[in-house]
Amino acid sequence: MPNPIPRRRDAAVTRDAILLSARKVFARSGYDAATVHDIAVGAGLTTALVDRYFSSKEQLFADVVADTLARPLIPADGHLRADNLGRTLATALVSISDDSSASLEGWLLLLHSASSPRAAAIGRAQLENSQQPSMAATLKGAHAQERAALAMALVAGFQVMRQQLALSALVKADPQVLIDLLTPLFQQLVDAPST
Repeated sequence: MPNPIPRRRDAAVTRDAILLSARKVFARSGYDAATVHDIAVGAGLTTALVDRYFSSKEQLFADVVADTLARPLIPADGHLRADNLGRTLATALVSISDDSSASLEGWLLLLHSASSPRAAAIGRAQLENSQQPSMAATLKGAHAQERAALAMALVAGFQVMRQQLALSALVKADPQVLIDLLTPLFQQLVDAPST
């Protein structure tokens, strides 16, 4: 019986499989505890193949963070162009955090990796070069970068309390009440300060 024809690898599919597995492993374990072996197993590949696509775990982490931040859920382009930006951001945040099927992997990989100085530097650089400038470009007036960073901090804090810690007051709250409470907070950051 002849040997089967070897299946050709699709480089883009293989790279995507590695990124997907790495995102799951970094989200679960954090940067320091994640291993290339675990990532390879999750992708159904060998460690050598992962090493061929990514020169180091650090490079793989940077690519995962960049890939994740390239598809933001809250400060998405459609949201940033809305007329009532404060309410739009509040509604998007409550909606995403209310959906039990919404993936937190992107957020968790940053949270669980923040204790690593190198991973924190990578995450910070990626945020400062992607989501923060996009948000700041939407904001008019003084201190746009600071206001954008505060809006991102509000999103992260709300997600921690509602989705990770499941704070009862936030989990059990009427979503419309949360939107109404969050809207002026976001709107204050959206509006240019009067000083």
